[in-house]
Amino acid sequence: MADSPEEPKLQLISTRIRAFPDFPKKGILFRDICPILKDPAALTAVIDLFEDHVRKNYQQVDLIAGLDARGFLFGPLLAQRLGVGFVLIRKKGKLPGPTFSVEYNLEYGQAEAVVQEDSVSPGQKILLIDDVLATGGTLFAACELMKKMQAEVLSCMVVIEMKDLRGVDKLKPHSVFSLVQY
Repeated sequence: MADSPEEPKLQLISTRIRAFPDFPKKGILFRDICPILKDPAALTAVIDLFEDHVRKNYQQVDLIAGLDARGFLFGPLLAQRLGVGFVLIRKKGKLPGPTFSVEYNLEYGQAEAVVQEDSVSPGQKILLIDDVLATGGTLFAACELMKKMQAEVLSCMVVIEMKDLRGVDKLKPHSVFSLVQY
């Protein structure tokens, strides 16, 4: 892939991801995307690559749905580029009005993902976006939430995929597009 037009953008993005050992707890190597957000060229590269992927692979996208909270950083930028709407998938208690919810397991307990009832219509084609795919629990919950709303999940997109945690397996049959893999 060294000769591909995407390579310089991927290299820039990779250089803007920091590793913090033993965060948030011992034994975890945390991948930090904050330097991407601080660098306009790196942030533009992320959105460019997501946009290119979507335009090449999906004829119709109705909405981008971003996961709380870092999916909110990339999702609206991509939605604006594509000329589609953006939907928030939040943690329980963070959205007003009637919501649909799905419970899911975390390494340290349970959580609940919610979306406003009127945010997605049956049959709409949705792309899910987040910063990192680790174990896949949160993205799986988002897929289940969209299924509950009778929407079609086209794909899950992330900046970073932690391949050794095999989150992609949890998301099958949904495809995953990641920019950087560790």
